[in-house]
Amino acid sequence: MSILTRIVAFTLAWLPLILLAQPKPNIIVIVADDLGYSDLGCYGGEIQTPHLDRLAKEGIRFTQFYNNAKCTQTRAALLSGLYHHQTQQSLKTPNHVTMAEVLKDSGYRTLMSGKWHLSKTPLDRGFDRYFGFLNGAVNFFTGMNRATGENFMRLDREVFKVPKEGFYTTDAFTDYAIEFINEANAKKKPFFLYLAHNAPHFPLHALPEDIAKYRGKYKKGWDALRQERFERMKKLGIISKKWSLTPRDAIVPLWDTLTEKQKDEEDLLMAVYAAMVDRLDQNIGRLTQHLMKAGLDQNTLILFFSDNGGCPYEFDRTPDLPPGPKESYRTYNSEWANVSNTPFRLYKQWSHEGGISTPMIAHWPKGIKNPGTTDRSALHLIDVFPTLLELAKASYPKKFNGKQILPLEGESFLTALEGKPLNRKRPLFFEYQGNRAVRWGDWKLVAERSMKWELYNIPNDRTETQNLIQVESERASKLASLYEEWAKRTGALSNQASVRKKPSTQKR
Repeated sequence: MSILTRIVAFTLAWLPLILLAQPKPNIIVIVADDLGYSDLGCYGGEIQTPHLDRLAKEGIRFTQFYNNAKCTQTRAALLSGLYHHQTQQSLKTPNHVTMAEVLKDSGYRTLMSGKWHLSKTPLDRGFDRYFGFLNGAVNFFTGMNRATGENFMRLDREVFKVPKEGFYTTDAFTDYAIEFINEANAKKKPFFLYLAHNAPHFPLHALPEDIAKYRGKYKKGWDALRQERFERMKKLGIISKKWSLTPRDAIVPLWDTLTEKQKDEEDLLMAVYAAMVDRLDQNIGRLTQHLMKAGLDQNTLILFFSDNGGCPYEFDRTPDLPPGPKESYRTYNSEWANVSNTPFRLYKQWSHEGGISTPMIAHWPKGIKNPGTTDRSALHLIDVFPTLLELAKASYPKKFNGKQILPLEGESFLTALEGKPLNRKRPLFFEYQGNRAVRWGDWKLVAERSMKWELYNIPNDRTETQNLIQVESERASKLASLYEEWAKRTGALSNQASVRKKPSTQKR
């Protein structure tokens, strides 16, 4: 046997052990709250987001990543890999396992910082450490529940008493995320961090120095800003040049009909919102810089996306106070949410593109083959769990805690990180309070609650301006049948039940 033959034989014999010895990648999943599709600089926005822009430049921008249009429903689907209906929308049922539970069993240190908004607590569902709040929204400066004043802030299982001065949730969540990473690194274990920020969810709370950066920049109005974002998105390759910008929402007034005082008030609302996004980006910068200093950045996969589209809710519980300080309670309303969701229709809660579309950035220096690219694969929250399983070389169990669990609904998009777009094998479905849709290939069937189906060809018209239901009736019928089968299987509302629901009373 020659020396070369011996070397080859030796290498092949030891290759499995060599592969096993390679460190598993760290995983960070960052979820923003109520961020619109076009709010980031790398997706066409005017808000300063240099750190996320850098991650996109060094990683991959996904243009067709979908969420569930609502916060709890998105979080349930993300953590379970199931449609939210299968978990009773908040991980209440025992028929599933969370990604934290599986990754923990695979040797990962499982960490969470931020908004939970599901049943039980993170430590009950596989997380080793937790800092954040258990409910849906809090005061950014006090950590108190927005409606009752109750303290839902927790450090692991203990009530966390927020300092009276110097506290801001976006900063604090990053502080603890970094602390937890350091603990995992000291234990020489790979980590999975779920960082669920509440920014830029209402109430509009931001630091004065951040607000000052944007004051006066929005006096040109929502009509001009939507058009500017639309043009930038086309230049960036985020959207197709053949798509039309959707008309301004009918309930949003023409900017020039506002008085100068009203324009100034509206400018401040959007300036505070922009400041919240800016501070979110600053903290992602803090986190990524820490990873670099600790030598963890090269083999850490970071995924960033939003839980739903821009939020049209209109709450003004402190009309005598400007937005920004801790005493105020304001939202930025449908006028500016229409800008956040450029170029799409509708908002949070709806299954039209404005409700379910999110920017999604993947960054992983060691694993991404073609950094700086744009991927147009149709992806969904339910795909994250199987992707992380494949990445971590972990197995999905048939039973958990002695109980049979449902199989995963999503498909791994790990190949997309390697430069090969995902070719979906199954349709994607959406339903929340009667707003519903099915996306299969180039086609999307969608409807608002109480309304009939609409049909759109996504490559030609993702802004959903040309309803083809009449000319493609046979195709629409097939998609509708797929939806009914899925709704029956998962417990979602059928089309008939959705049509019977009353129209949404949400002002938008």
